[in-house]
Amino acid sequence: MADWVEVAYALPGRQWLLKVPWERGMTAGGAIERSGLLETCPEIDPAGIQVGIFGMACRLDRILEPGDRVEIYRPLLIDPMESRRRRVRENISPLSGDDASL
Repeated sequence: MADWVEVAYALPGRQWLLKVPWERGMTAGGAIERSGLLETCPEIDPAGIQVGIFGMACRLDRILEPGDRVEIYRPLLIDPMESRRRRVRENISPLSGDDASL
């Protein structure tokens, strides 16, 4: 059985996957603090941080089990539905323009 948890964070050009010694009663927030990522990555906002364990959203006070991976999520830059709408508007028809009469 693992005696550690992992803390994961990624930026477009860099990623971190850090092992932190597990302690009974350790929370997701505690693991993030112990990982040192809040100091290494000042763009992480501790007040508005969103996290998950193996892809499932959770709160910072979630008690961890040995071997858990705490993932720090970055805020979305654009709403996914707005992104889809923009792609649809830009690609209305493959036959748009001069070739539309073919």
